[in-house]
Amino acid sequence: MPLADSVRPKTLDEVVGQKHILGEGKPLRRIIESGTIPNMIFYGSSGIGKTTVANIIANSTDMNLYKLNGTNCSTADIKDIISSGGSFGFGRGTLLYLDEIQYLNKRQQQSLLEYIENGDITLIASTTENPYFYIYNAILSRSTVFEFKPVEKEDIVPALKRALTIAEGNLKLSYTVEEGVYEYIALGCGGDVRKAINTIELCMLSSSGGVIDMELAKQLTQKSSMKYDRDGDQHYDILSAFQKSIRGSDENAALHYLARLIVAGDLPSICRRLLVIAAEDIGLAFPNAIAITKACVDSALQLGFPEARIPLAEAVILLATAPKSNSAEAAIDMAIADVEAGNTGDFPRHLQNKHYDGEGAAVKGQHYLYPHDYPNHYVKQQYLPDNIKDRVYYKYGENKLEQGAAEYWKKIKG
Repeated sequence: MPLADSVRPKTLDEVVGQKHILGEGKPLRRIIESGTIPNMIFYGSSGIGKTTVANIIANSTDMNLYKLNGTNCSTADIKDIISSGGSFGFGRGTLLYLDEIQYLNKRQQQSLLEYIENGDITLIASTTENPYFYIYNAILSRSTVFEFKPVEKEDIVPALKRALTIAEGNLKLSYTVEEGVYEYIALGCGGDVRKAINTIELCMLSSSGGVIDMELAKQLTQKSSMKYDRDGDQHYDILSAFQKSIRGSDENAALHYLARLIVAGDLPSICRRLLVIAAEDIGLAFPNAIAITKACVDSALQLGFPEARIPLAEAVILLATAPKSNSAEAAIDMAIADVEAGNTGDFPRHLQNKHYDGEGAAVKGQHYLYPHDYPNHYVKQQYLPDNIKDRVYYKYGENKLEQGAAEYWKKIKG
């Protein structure tokens, strides 16, 4: 049995982390101690205690526990559990622990509803993805969602020491751990307790003379301090933090999230997001930003990693420290909203591409005024359709460049 399974906590007090829900007086702990278990959904990344807590709940009740995994179970499996659970003459019902519920399709999730509603099963489901995006709403409305968070380094270190002590007792061996090794492994596992324990087990198996030194720990610790799935929540969370840091003009935070994306090797997402930021968040406050960013992006794509990090960092610092304006985005969004709402109308006659009028035309002739024939290349005339002729979409930003344009046109247009 893997060490991580053999040292799995048996009581709530042995669980590391999750104090926000399992600490004294916290919601999930109170529910478990009450002995009346509702339908629940555990949400969080892998290796942080979801399955462990589900096992503790099952062992604290006299319910019949069944486990399924959403990656390979079927509706027939669920029905088999219901039929077998009903054949027992003891216990207080059936507790189904369904891991990775997000892999069940909508129809499979709907099949659970009948059994949840009539009390045939109590469901504890776990998911590594946001349940509000991946779990059927009717199941969500009948369940309580608890978010499990990555475990802090300070909480993982005691778990590693406990695991090593138990392993030493089981193997009748003794190990010497160099100072700083526990902390290094705890930091490198990215909040995943199981991965940290697996690493210390590998160090035990690979050690020379029972000595676990820093060099060995560095060789065996996986680079997982940043969990990253290009199709999962972490992907969008990092990109969101990246853009919001640049928008908030915090170049140091922006560089941190850029580094995480670089370590993940996600060059396409970085490049796309930088171009979006240049247009959306810097915009007309510094129009050249998008041209410079495009040059940096092109250079990064041609260079590839590791050299790509340099032009990418240049673009990030430029954008984070540049003046900000979202006036262009706000203006086009307002215009699109009008079009989608049907606020369009016919083109003003003098803008149409025709040079004759039908017999029923109220005003004949195009009467278009050519702006270049007038002072300052401007002449006042109507361009919007009649029903929205006074609509204002664009509002000048407060930055120096846009205010300069505003002053110019105020003078020209009077």
